[in-house]
Amino acid sequence: MIERLRSRLRGEAGYSLVEMLTVMVIMSIVFSGITQIFVSGSKAQIDQDNRFQAQLGTRLAMDKVRKDVHCASDLAAGYTTSSITLKLPSGCGGDTSWCTVAVTGFTSRFRLYRQPGSTCGASGTMVADYLTSAAAFPQFLHAVGCTCLASLRVDFLVSNKGSSRDAYELTDTIFLRNSTRL
Repeated sequence: MIERLRSRLRGEAGYSLVEMLTVMVIMSIVFSGITQIFVSGSKAQIDQDNRFQAQLGTRLAMDKVRKDVHCASDLAAGYTTSSITLKLPSGCGGDTSWCTVAVTGFTSRFRLYRQPGSTCGASGTMVADYLTSAAAFPQFLHAVGCTCLASLRVDFLVSNKGSSRDAYELTDTIFLRNSTRL
């Protein structure tokens, strides 16, 4: 019996410590590479989702601006590239203001707000976020002599990273359908 036990202990069946350590080192190298790929993919997915959400919010904001501008007859005096007041008939809800407001703590992040009346600010309804420029309404035209409708150019530059390098730009020239032809 003791002889059988000794022969078993002397046997070469199984793995040695060196073999086991070699396998463990190779496995850890392979698994660290696979883990790095999964983490990188997860970060890319989160970044893509954030960009998509910012772009979707901006497209919805453009639709709301377009609806209000189409219904408007004119812009109130004193408009700027970052704030406008649309003169709307009572059937469209009355005068409405749109403005961009800087987000505190960021140098190039703005939010777009909509508010009934002639004043606009952060107390209004936030319609879009992650704008990189405050100049959302760069141009208003109501030319005399062309019998044209008034038009408002809308320019939304959006980036959830705060830089215009990888920004998504959404622009449109919208006509005020209730404006007078001059």
